[in-house]
Amino acid sequence: MSNGERNTGAPIDLRHLAEQTFGNADLEAEVLRLFLKQSRDCLDRLRARPDAATAHLLLGSARGIGATVVASVAAALEANLLRGSEAGSELTQLGRAVAAANAFIEARLGDRG
Repeated sequence: MSNGERNTGAPIDLRHLAEQTFGNADLEAEVLRLFLKQSRDCLDRLRARPDAATAHLLLGSARGIGATVVASVAAALEANLLRGSEAGSELTQLGRAVAAANAFIEARLGDRG
């Protein structure tokens, strides 16, 4: 867990996000919009047919924006799927983590008008 997330309790590490987007607010908004769409698409795919590649895709996207909880749960899901295990509780946890991250993102984007 990063210092930014630990200090604020936010599901997105805003310091990491700012570093990744070079402090450019327009770029940050675009990256967050892309994550919203991709995270929803990945969850739909995982719920329909869990596979490690989709979990890995979500893992990378989450790391890119500093969504550390989403990344952690996606990594656990990916590992279980690669071992041939069922998606199980990780898929439920992932849904919750994505919902929290996306609610945070939507609120942040809404603040920008």
